Amino acid sequence: MNRIKDVLKEKGISQTWLAEKMDKSYPTINEYARNKRQPSLEDLFKIAEILSVDVKDLIQSTDNETNAK
Repeated sequence: MNRIKDVLKEKGISQTWLAEKMDKSYPTINEYARNKRQPSLEDLFKIAEILSVDVKDLIQSTDNETNAK
């Protein structure tokens, strides 16, 4: 699972803008944001670079203890 949608919202950035920066279609970015499709590691790192965040900020932990906090 990823947090792309959350990070975009936190930064006030649209999926359309990210799609343009990534040279990807809006539907692709929308699928990433809705967790219907996961970006490749290469794309995940590119998204992190474009959004000026650590790639770890785009990934939701699967650790139950972390999620419970």
